[in-house]
Amino acid sequence: MAGILFAGWWHFTSTCMKHLIPFAKSEPLVAVIRLAGSIGGTSRSQLNDETLGPVIDKAFKKSKPAAVALVINSPGGSPVQSSLIAARIRRLAEEHAVPVHAFVEDVAASGGYWLAIAADDIWVDRGSIVGSIGVISAGFGAPVLLARQGIERRVHTSVKSKSMMDPFLPEKKEDVARLKQILEQMHEGFVDYVLSRRGDKLTDRKDIFTGEFWLGRRAIEMGLVDGEAHIMPKLKELYGEKVRIRNYGRRRSLINMFGASLANDAVATIEERANFARYGL
Repeated sequence: MAGILFAGWWHFTSTCMKHLIPFAKSEPLVAVIRLAGSIGGTSRSQLNDETLGPVIDKAFKKSKPAAVALVINSPGGSPVQSSLIAARIRRLAEEHAVPVHAFVEDVAASGGYWLAIAADDIWVDRGSIVGSIGVISAGFGAPVLLARQGIERRVHTSVKSKSMMDPFLPEKKEDVARLKQILEQMHEGFVDYVLSRRGDKLTDRKDIFTGEFWLGRRAIEMGLVDGEAHIMPKLKELYGEKVRIRNYGRRRSLINMFGASLANDAVATIEERANFARYGL
């Protein structure tokens, strides 16, 4: 009986001392950030720097993690928000000297791939969709519908190009040409970032920057990603069987939970569904 009590006391004392002594060795901690959904806008259902910023900051700064893991499931979205989020990740990784690993679930395409290459390495499932390195602009035009309803669109501007691509007016060739120039410039920025992060790993550049996308194993062959792996087995391989995980994600406010922004979120959900549908998801 005394032996049992002594063993229990020793275990309790050892556990307490481990937490109290600052230099006591503990198992590695990996902060896991989930990046799921379309990128852009101000809706809390979408990924943007405003809502993700505090989450990413906390993941890098709290409890001195051995690494940060990004779990990505995104069809893309805003090039600017993709750039802002990726830049924040890289800045914090360098400031805190913390390695970053990306794990792709269903898709990391377009802006989703932009987020993935902010990591030091990228791991996929064999069925993950990767790529779509390009920029797209999509919308609707309704001038015929308005005309049929007897509605006249009136637009007055002080300058020539202020009403470019008005969806309620017939499309103009010069507007389309101007939009294509803008999209090409955005695409150049995307290509430059891919080359800066993965340039030495790319093995086949023929189709990489055409907007096409591929499944995981082909993406590995092309150098777009580093290998096939799921998050927990890979983290245990890198940081040991007893690696600790701490999850970080966006929290919905009470106002959001009770539907105060229902209309805004409904539109964002429709847009997100359309983005995923482009990849058959």
